[in-house]
Amino acid sequence: MSDHELKELLEQLHQELASTESVSAETLERVRELDADIHKLVASGAQTEIFETVMDRARALESRFAVNHPVAERFMAQIMDILAKMGI
Repeated sequence: MSDHELKELLEQLHQELASTESVSAETLERVRELDADIHKLVASGAQTEIFETVMDRARALESRFAVNHPVAERFMAQIMDILAKMGI
């Protein structure tokens, strides 16, 4: 898995949420924050304390999407999987 694949998944997640009317402004903001944090994490060389925060946020969003946004939930699961496989 590469940084490029991670960026593509993040972009697809943003596109999916943009095309869904039932996503709250708060959720969209949390996704934007997570996106920025993931970019910082990758750029920082995967600092452990940042990683735990990113994974906690990703898990929270995945849970939030589970009921109403199954496609977004799958994107979150893939994003977390890529981070884990990158050794982050």
